Amino acid sequence: MKQSYVYIIASKKNGTLYIGVTSDLKRRIYEHKNKLAEGFSKRYDISLLVYFEIYDDIRLAILREKRLKAWKRDWKIRLIEEQNPEWNDLYFELR
Repeated sequence: MKQSYVYIIASKKNGTLYIGVTSDLKRRIYEHKNKLAEGFSKRYDISLLVYFEIYDDIRLAILREKRLKAWKRDWKIRLIEEQNPEWNDLYFELR
C-alpha cells in the first residue's frame, strides 16, 4: 500500500498554519512553495514544511488531518515544537 502523509506548513515561526494530507509529500510541498496550489496556502504565502507524519493507510491519514484541524492553535504549535523546535523547513530533508 502507498504511504500517505499528514503535514503542517507555516508562513514563518508561529505564523499562519495549514494542515493537509497527500500521497506524495515532496510534490505537494513543491506545489505550495511554487504557488501552484490555489487557495489558502497561496493566498497567505504558507510554504515551510514544519511537521509531517507518515501513514500506511490513507483513511487513517485523513482521519488524523481532520482531528488536527480541530485542535486549538497552541496544541498545534506544541506538536510542531516537540519535533521541530526551530521550525526548520523539513522539505530540504525529504528524499
